[in-house]
Amino acid sequence: MCEEKMLDRRGVLKLLAVAGLGSLAGPVVAGPGVGAMVPGKGWVKASGEACQGDGTPLQFIPKRAPDADPLENELEKYPACPYCGMNRTQWQHSRHLVQYDDDLVDGTCSIHCLAISLSLNLDRGPKAIYAADFGAADKVKPLVNVDTATYLLGSKLKGTMTASSKMAFASAEAARAAQAEQGGELTSFDEGLKAAYLGMAQDTLMIRKRRAEKVRKMMQMKKSGG
Repeated sequence: MCEEKMLDRRGVLKLLAVAGLGSLAGPVVAGPGVGAMVPGKGWVKASGEACQGDGTPLQFIPKRAPDADPLENELEKYPACPYCGMNRTQWQHSRHLVQYDDDLVDGTCSIHCLAISLSLNLDRGPKAIYAADFGAADKVKPLVNVDTATYLLGSKLKGTMTASSKMAFASAEAARAAQAEQGGELTSFDEGLKAAYLGMAQDTLMIRKRRAEKVRKMMQMKKSGG
């Protein structure tokens, strides 16, 4: 990723964060005690233990060691999205991965959660960002650098963590073919990222509503002994 593009992108991220668009996402907190609904695990209660860096930006940084080669065994090293808990293999068709300039890495389920990572790590520049090539025929879509990808926004394809899907294609021709069938708008990663930030409020309300409903149903089943 060229230095000019990195600086431009970092500036956009800071402006969006100042506007408050990156601070709305998070797991549903409802029900008995303090905890969260984690996909694949159900309701998980907070441990109550303090962690080093709590109350500072340090609590948001990627927790794994620096990784100079994040694409090697990527799904094994980064199996779950750190921001929503979703399984990245299950959602491999929309997954993203960012390698910051200090080689810390965040693997997310979607561009929605990538936007959260970028907004929380404002002082950490993105060295490279990758997205799943939705147009690939592979069972597990390969990752491609977003700087060369074409994004299809707002098509009939189902979105991940959003009501308006944002899918990446390594081939512009494949993206145009998908657009002809599914509708939507073709654009760049940067425009797709802006769309993710601008839709964050609506998407977060949708996610919270869905997770709150899951908590409600889980509590009903627990009460009925199901």
